[in-house]
Amino acid sequence: MELDGFDSRSGLVILAATNRPEILDPALLRAGRFDRQVLVDRPDKKGRVQILQVHMKKVKVVADVDADKVAALTPGFTGADLANLVNEAALLATRRGADAISMSDFGNAVERIVAGLEKRNRLLNPKEREIVAYHEMGHALVALALPGVDPVHKVSIIPRGIGSLGYTIQRPTEDRFLMTREELENKMAVSLGGRAAELIVFGHLSTGAADDLRRVTDIARSMVTRYGMSEKLGNVAYERDPRGFPSMRWCVRYQPRLRSR
Repeated sequence: MELDGFDSRSGLVILAATNRPEILDPALLRAGRFDRQVLVDRPDKKGRVQILQVHMKKVKVVADVDADKVAALTPGFTGADLANLVNEAALLATRRGADAISMSDFGNAVERIVAGLEKRNRLLNPKEREIVAYHEMGHALVALALPGVDPVHKVSIIPRGIGSLGYTIQRPTEDRFLMTREELENKMAVSLGGRAAELIVFGHLSTGAADDLRRVTDIARSMVTRYGMSEKLGNVAYERDPRGFPSMRWCVRYQPRLRSR
């Protein structure tokens, strides 16, 4: 390997790592610069099981805890996310006075990582709570009515994190790497289900659908400008996003499965 500024007569091995390959200078990636490139992607289910087994050896878990079941709850999680998940589950078990981590602790830890901390002391007036309830139920009903949509796991009107007054969590049954046009359209319909419910029940709209609209806009823009799914514009890619398809990313906050107001 040859790099400007280094003595070619010296035996030297240079290692470098980045989680932002899209911003690297193309000169660094030319042939002969770095002879080997190793891509470390988000682990699939098998990889998540192996990572979880490593971290779960450091804590005490009950007999019915299965790394395979925990891995099924965490599509899109990185190795660091999984380490944090085990730590969060251990903290939850400690707070309830248990001597071992249960599956419910892992489930609650996933919600805490995805949706944030519960804000039970955040007071909403009755009218706002009613709007939040119908909004989240709108997401759930549309998800239940459409084919090929991730099943609804939980609907809550307990505020979490910053600005989230309620949420609907969907959990995929398997890792997905491709999506059809119909599936993407169904995902957008689910995201807009909360706003539609507000309009049907109350006859007006609120500001609660801001995150839903952002997600729908990202999906629609990608369908048109990256995946050639527009009949008018045809099979043309107008932009690139090396980070990956926005609705397939978890984390972020992983969301991919969280519908928050």
